[in-house]
Amino acid sequence: MSKAPTYWNKAKKYLSKNDKVMRNLIKLYSDNNLTTRKNVFFSLCKSIIGQQISVAAANSVFLKFKKKCKSKITPKVVSSLTFSQLKSCGLSKQKTRGIQELAKKFLNKSFNPNLIKKMNDEEAINYLSELRQIGRWSAEMILLFTYNRSNIWPIQDIGLLRAISNNYKKKYFPPKVFVEKLKKKFTPYCSVATWYLWRSIDNEPIQY
Repeated sequence: MSKAPTYWNKAKKYLSKNDKVMRNLIKLYSDNNLTTRKNVFFSLCKSIIGQQISVAAANSVFLKFKKKCKSKITPKVVSSLTFSQLKSCGLSKQKTRGIQELAKKFLNKSFNPNLIKKMNDEEAINYLSELRQIGRWSAEMILLFTYNRSNIWPIQDIGLLRAISNNYKKKYFPPKVFVEKLKKKFTPYCSVATWYLWRSIDNEPIQY
């Protein structure tokens, strides 16, 4: 098991104290924690590939992409591949262009991931969203999984909404007012609450 973020244990105590459902989930899934790969380019590529397709399909395409990169998913390697080579992995034209542009921006330094460390969550989401094929949801996944930000509450995520409905006995979709109420209750540890809610509907801990 990878090392947990520094705030993890503090967050578990806070959430357990403030919410009965969280307390039960934290007891139930004590075998794992949020991890990070600390490689934003890798994570952005994975995020673009996984958009609007099933987890199984995304995994299949990503394995082909990884093989095409000879297991070295770096801006330099990706930029050396042609449009046709990338598309042959099972990528759409839009995703292929998105990944090509991403590699180019990393190489020419028109996108600088180091700046994100100095930004608050909303500033970072806006900055990441300037990249082609990266919207709010993808940016939130990057902040949660790559940067391990503590207070991400991705309300566009279908899995999170389904988990809220299941655990809090709400209709699907859960009312926006209730989702907002949970956000206030879980702040400043919404990321940890999100992770446990995801875990409640998926045996495998999620990783981007």
